[in-house]
Amino acid sequence: MAEKILSLETYHPIDIFGVNEINLQTMKELFPGIRFLVRGEIFKIVGDDRNIVIFENFFDVCLMHFEKFGKITPADLRNLMDTASSDYLKDSPMADDVLVHGLNGRLIKAQTPNQRKLVEASIKNDLVFAIGPAGSGKTYTAVALAVRALKAKVVKRIILARPAVEAGESLGFLPGDMKEKLDPYMMPLYDALRDMLPSIKLEKYLEDGTIEIAPLAYMRGRTLNNAFAILDEAQNATSSQLKMFLTRMGISSKFIVTGDITQIDLPKKYTSGLKQAPRLLSDIAGIDFIFLNDKDILRHNLVGKILEAYGKMDEKDESAGTSNHIKSDSQLTQLNHE
Repeated sequence: MAEKILSLETYHPIDIFGVNEINLQTMKELFPGIRFLVRGEIFKIVGDDRNIVIFENFFDVCLMHFEKFGKITPADLRNLMDTASSDYLKDSPMADDVLVHGLNGRLIKAQTPNQRKLVEASIKNDLVFAIGPAGSGKTYTAVALAVRALKAKVVKRIILARPAVEAGESLGFLPGDMKEKLDPYMMPLYDALRDMLPSIKLEKYLEDGTIEIAPLAYMRGRTLNNAFAILDEAQNATSSQLKMFLTRMGISSKFIVTGDITQIDLPKKYTSGLKQAPRLLSDIAGIDFIFLNDKDILRHNLVGKILEAYGKMDEKDESAGTSNHIKSDSQLTQLNHE
C-alpha cells in the first residue's frame, strides 16, 4: 500500500469536502479502494499505486471544477467520475484546448491562429520567442501557458521578468522603496495573473516564491530549474542582457521571450537583443520564433489603426532620412519640469 498527501493549497476544506464532509463521503463511495484522512488542511490518501494515480487525476479535475464554478456538489463529483474514461481525465492537461480556467468561469484560450501557433510552439520547444505589436496577446498567452504548466505540475515555479527601462519618467520621480518603484513596470504581468488565479492563491504563490516577478537584472547568476520563465518587453533588453537571461535555463525548464521591436525604449547607443535574436538563434533546434501581427490585436479596434498610422509615419521618416520631429516622452517630461 502507498500513501500520498494532496495539497489543498489555499482552498478552504469545507469548499472542497462540503458541509459535514458530504463531498468526502461521496468520494469514499466512488473510490472504495482508497482510505481518506482529513485533518484541517492535510489531506492524505492510502491505497495501491494505480488507485492513487487515478484519484489524483480525479481530484485535480475537481479543483479545476471548483475554480471554474466556485462550488462543487456530490452530483458534480459523480458527473466528473462518469467522465473518467473520457479525454477530460485521460489526456494531459497540456494538450487541452483551454489553457486556464480563469476567474468567474472564464475559459482562457488562444484566440487567433498566431496565438495558437505560440501554444503549439511552446509545447514542442523549450525556448520560444513571441514577437508582435501591442495588444496581440503574446504576454497574456505566455502567462496562461505558464499557469497551466504550474497547475499541471509540469514545472514547480513561474519566473516573470522585465527589463526596468525608463520610458519617459525617471525611477527617481517614483515614490517608495525599490519594490514599489519597480511594481509599475510589472503591472501587466500582475494583471494577467489576476485573471487566471484566485487572489488568495496568487498572494500565497507570490509569498512563497512559487511565482516570482522580478526585474531582468535580478536574474544574473541564477540557474532556473523546473521553472517556466517569461521575459516580457524583451525589446528593451540589450544583447548581453538577453544572452544572460537565456543562459539561465536549467533542467526541465521552459522559456518564452516576448516583445515588440517597434517600441524600443533603449538609448540609441544600445542594440536591442530581441532584434538580433532571429538572426542568431533561428537555426537552433529546440528554439522557435512566432511572429504576431495587427490581425492578432484583441484590444479596441482603434488600436490597430493607431499602430498602422504610427508605422506609416516611421516609414516616412526613415525613407526621408530625417529624425522623428515628435519629442520623446523624456524630452516632454524634462520640459514639464522646467
